[in-house]
Amino acid sequence: MDVILFTLFNGLLYGMLLFMLSSGLTLIFGMMGVLNFAHASFFMLGAYFAYQISKYIGFIPALFIAPLIIAFCGAMVEKYALRRVHKFGHVAELLFTFGLFYIIEELVQMIWGKVPVGYHVPEYLDFTLFSMSGMGYQAYAMFTLLVSVAMCVVLVSVLTKTRAGLIIQAALTHPEIVSSLGHNVPRVFMLVFGLGCALAGLAGVLAGNTLGTEPSMALSLGPIVFVVIVVGGLGSLKGALVASILIGVVQTTAISLDYSINNFIEFIGLSVDVESLWRIIIDLTISQVAPILPYLLLVLMLIFRPRGLYGNRDV
Repeated sequence: MDVILFTLFNGLLYGMLLFMLSSGLTLIFGMMGVLNFAHASFFMLGAYFAYQISKYIGFIPALFIAPLIIAFCGAMVEKYALRRVHKFGHVAELLFTFGLFYIIEELVQMIWGKVPVGYHVPEYLDFTLFSMSGMGYQAYAMFTLLVSVAMCVVLVSVLTKTRAGLIIQAALTHPEIVSSLGHNVPRVFMLVFGLGCALAGLAGVLAGNTLGTEPSMALSLGPIVFVVIVVGGLGSLKGALVASILIGVVQTTAISLDYSINNFIEFIGLSVDVESLWRIIIDLTISQVAPILPYLLLVLMLIFRPRGLYGNRDV
């Protein structure tokens, strides 16, 4: 039982990190219709900026300062680049963000090098908070989970209970009406893009010292973000939350299961005499196929429910 709880806890933690990363992209797509391929690059920048800042003034200040820097960078990208590309259509936007992804990656390698940097968990959070069945759970993991949940609560509250949030939601569906009421819709778009990038940067600050801060981190985590927003539903914040937790729990649970089809066949008292390729297939364990499960879910979702769990538009 303890092992199950431990696995579910890890799945929830991973899922909330995915939500922190994907919620920004969900907001950006929901309002602007832009699938930002460079979104994970802002996640990477958040980790690198936090590493640099924490060297001088500590982790906690970096937790606040790094996302603000990322927000400013994202807002400037939208105002001076993406806004100009937007009039040429979605293909031009995709190509622009695709190019931006590689520009940021190359700049990171030029500044910080191609090897992982020494961004570590702060000492005052680097201890075992509690143990279950001999497995310790670190205080930093709990801290990360609490920050993720707090971010989720604040984001939902801002979008649903404040005047700025209502303007953002109105601009999402009726930009012309919002503009006619005197609100600066392009500025709203810029702020939303900056906010989305800041959320990705915050995820990078929290995850960089446990997952490793290196130039390939954006490429390794970027694809899973698109799985989340497609499964949850394009533009749906609720869908992004549900899909993030679902994928987090499924993937972490699958990694811990060392069972194969052959084990099941033997369990029911049968034996299969197969060779070569089929033997390899039935001997594959669930933990071995765990990395492809989110993408299998993506493919099935696109086939049977293209609008995702809570989306209001098809992919």
